[in-house]
Amino acid sequence: MILLRGDGARLELLMVQRTPEARFMAGHWVFPGGAVDPADGPGQSGLRAAAVRELEEEAAVRLPAEAELVPHARWITPAQSPIRFDTWFYLAVAPPNAEPRVDGVEIVACRWVRPAEALRAAEAGEFQLAFPTRRQLEQLARFAGVTEALAHARAHAHAIRPLEPRIVGSGEHARIVLD
Repeated sequence: MILLRGDGARLELLMVQRTPEARFMAGHWVFPGGAVDPADGPGQSGLRAAAVRELEEEAAVRLPAEAELVPHARWITPAQSPIRFDTWFYLAVAPPNAEPRVDGVEIVACRWVRPAEALRAAEAGEFQLAFPTRRQLEQLARFAGVTEALAHARAHAHAIRPLEPRIVGSGEHARIVLD
């Protein structure tokens, strides 16, 4: 879930930091989210229910029932990855006065951050980002505010196709390639 706030020249996103003890993406800064539970249901409705549930579990932000979740992207981990996922990124507007709080177990920190600021923090070694997260930040850095980001996502939601990068090479020579 990419939770947005701010219009004008101040688009901010909620990012959370996974615990350093996590089995997958330990210490990474990510958008709140996680696996679909059977109780969430099947298909897109289950994916959306999981996104809303995980946002509340990880960051204590409850979206209103009428909140719009706009599909933004879909990523599948490379076939070579030991842990695989197929994930959808949704954009949603933060409720007024949302004050995120971490659970202290799965998530150890959270903050509102401008996309370009998160990218600078990653370049400075302050944020550890996964490739799909970095790409979402790069795309969202183009927008001045929530209205513009949502309008773009709505206009392109029908054209979302899964992105499945490949890993070329190995060791320190490995690189991620998008076809």
